[in-house]
Amino acid sequence: MRAATIAATLPSHQPNLIARGFWWLVPASLTFSLQALAAPYTPEIDNQVLERVPARASDPAAREMQALRQAWRAQPNDLTAAMRLAWRYQAEVAATGDPRYMGYLQATLQNWWALPEPPPEVRVLRAVVLQFDHRFDEALVDLKAVLDRHPTHVQALAWQLAIQMVRADYRAAGDSCERLQPLVSLLVAAACRAQVDAITGRADKAAASLRGALQQQTGGDPGERLWSLTRLAEIEIHRGHPAAAQVAFDQALALGIEDVYLQAAHADFLLDQGRAAEVLVRLKGRARADVLLLRLVLAAKVTGDTLSAQATRELQARFDAARLRGDTSHRKEESRHALVLRGDVPLALKLASENWAQQREPADARTLLEAALAARDRKAAQSVLQWLSDSGFSSVTLQDLAARVKALP
Repeated sequence: MRAATIAATLPSHQPNLIARGFWWLVPASLTFSLQALAAPYTPEIDNQVLERVPARASDPAAREMQALRQAWRAQPNDLTAAMRLAWRYQAEVAATGDPRYMGYLQATLQNWWALPEPPPEVRVLRAVVLQFDHRFDEALVDLKAVLDRHPTHVQALAWQLAIQMVRADYRAAGDSCERLQPLVSLLVAAACRAQVDAITGRADKAAASLRGALQQQTGGDPGERLWSLTRLAEIEIHRGHPAAAQVAFDQALALGIEDVYLQAAHADFLLDQGRAAEVLVRLKGRARADVLLLRLVLAAKVTGDTLSAQATRELQARFDAARLRGDTSHRKEESRHALVLRGDVPLALKLASENWAQQREPADARTLLEAALAARDRKAAQSVLQWLSDSGFSSVTLQDLAARVKALP
């Protein structure tokens, strides 16, 4: 789910929910913490903090979650109660990156899950879980079934767009975006068009139109603004305008909405800007999500922070546990880990190649280009070079890497 992203939808059950990018995807089958399968970790000192848990008694979000759970448990066959809780679980995944909530989501809908023709609301959420497990073809079948009967179903269109972008099907994504425009706010419509334009050779137009929409619609839904500002920051990064990207990131972070995608994208930006110390500060206490733990480890390595050895072991244990479960959704993150932290170039290239075969976003391209460059293997990156040529995507970083790969003997 970096890799970078996708679509926005505002379900009627959960008005502040946003369907975002998929670079942080973890399989739905992984319904409990990966640490449960990892090698046990023994603290070095008695007062070492292992994890920070929010105070539940005074946490409005926790109270809301509890109320939704109680309503569903009281009437487990009530589809409305189940849907409200399921969308709340999905929002929690987006906020924290914790894969357990996908398992909770599926359990909430168990009475309808295996039906050949479930209600459309259930079918959309089933597609969400399937794409979380990188089962994109199956997810698209469910979404198409919903859209065949309900052509203006916003959630189905948004998730269809998201998968199409991840798979580099830009013509289909553009069509989905056109269908979404009359159904969403002007800001979301502009951001939708901008993400397609930016990756198909029209980044300048995308940045200008999205910035204009943000300035025009200043009082919109905070979730929509966060999604749009994150898209703008990414576009500016690819255009080679770090100052403009920083402004967009600052505005998105100032909204105060917990969002793993935003946190990881900003951390990557800071690492590229040589500001690793800031990553350590910003991601402190957020290592529950594997993608954020990876950024913490990368920042610790750069700064020489004592966190590095401990966190590297924990991250490797999580990857090992995922592999035991047959989980292949973290190949991009594991490739970066193998290349930068372990120096295992062959493994990094293998993982990056396998990841690229499954999903094709700019961050996936970068991972493969960097691994191919380290391996001095131009042929391994040929599909990325072709993607850059076919799509027209313009990125200062990717163009530099591509040029260096092309120069390999």
